[in-house]
Amino acid sequence: MPPDPPPARPAVRARWWPGITSLSRRPWLIWALGVVVPVATALVLVLGRGHLSAANDALIFVVVTVVIASSGNRGAAAMTALVSAAAFDFFLTRPYQSFRIHHQADLTTELLFVLVGLLVGELAARGHRYRTAAAEGRHGLARIHGVAEQIVDGEDPEFVLMSVATQLRELLILQDCRFVRESPTGKGAWIETDGTVRLNPLRWPASSAGLPTRQVELPVRGGGEVQGTFILTPTPAKPISNERCVVAVALADQLGAALAAQPSPGRPDS
Repeated sequence: MPPDPPPARPAVRARWWPGITSLSRRPWLIWALGVVVPVATALVLVLGRGHLSAANDALIFVVVTVVIASSGNRGAAAMTALVSAAAFDFFLTRPYQSFRIHHQADLTTELLFVLVGLLVGELAARGHRYRTAAAEGRHGLARIHGVAEQIVDGEDPEFVLMSVATQLRELLILQDCRFVRESPTGKGAWIETDGTVRLNPLRWPASSAGLPTRQVELPVRGGGEVQGTFILTPTPAKPISNERCVVAVALADQLGAALAAQPSPGRPDS
């Protein structure tokens, strides 16, 4: 009987404001806030109209834009900047409750405000993307380290196989993952050693479109030979970054090294 599966290892998670993480999982809520929050801010500022300068009002709207942009949604940040400019014009510039602008200074303030809002939104979106990539990198290293520990501890290759298959299911968001003691067919879709996803033999944009087709092959190499192939069944339209594919290749190579260290009959040729 195969040994019991290894205990679950704690996942490496990014540490940033949890509210932003929650927002990033609800795009519709971000877009709704991008409309409601600027208008609500304008209504609050109307109560103190005349006590703050137009520049100070504009800076408050910039803060609102930055908060929405912190979700990493570039489109919502742009929309928030535009809605904020419209609210600023309608409620806080003369003539009030009108989109007409009579003073050049007010027009300049609005244009600069929109520009700053868009730039800050872009920077915030990039920062969010970099944080996400860094978190994925740490998580990927944790997966590779966990499998390496199993191999160093002398775990049975079948045990390592189960562990790697589980890791691949989570890492690549798969519906199914099975291992066969056969060489890759070289047809359909496959993942290359550098993490590139190929589809007969075009390069496939997995980072935006997800893994292609109903079946993707991931070769398992070790000891200078092909030890077998993982047959991956992807979840449709789930984007998979190149970094995740690189980690998947590393996990498969670790399994290949473990299988190569324990010769068995029927190993496929490279």
